Amino acid sequence: MKTDFKNIHIGNLIENRVNETSIELERISNFMKCEENELKQMYKQEHLPADILLKWSKLLEYDFFRIYSQHLVLYAPQQKQGLYKQNEDYVSSLPKFRKNVYTKEIISFMLELIHTRAKTKQQIIDEYKIPKTTLYKWIEKYNP
Repeated sequence: MKTDFKNIHIGNLIENRVNETSIELERISNFMKCEENELKQMYKQEHLPADILLKWSKLLEYDFFRIYSQHLVLYAPQQKQGLYKQNEDYVSSLPKFRKNVYTKEIISFMLELIHTRAKTKQQIIDEYKIPKTTLYKWIEKYNP
């Protein structure tokens, strides 16, 4: 199954992972502390609270938060000059992460866009802020 990083339906993704792992419903209900009908309702939800998503991530041994991170990399790339300018000496209390962490899924997604001619190389560079050299390295490395 191909993940749509633009339109995330987390309930569907969780249900797919449950089916892949074949975890018994009773175990899931006990871990999540809810009834079977509540679980089925979660599968229908497009969004879930972070604490519930964290439980699912632990139970299913899959980082569902990374799906949202990939969305940010693709559709809201960080800019050099942020909207909220800070004093140069200002240090945020929030953790600082690397700007671009491209997973295999992101690379595959970009290469598929090129292969299917859905987007040109230049469109990918412009729209997703992928450096030109990075894109060409992916093409050289991952295309047969």
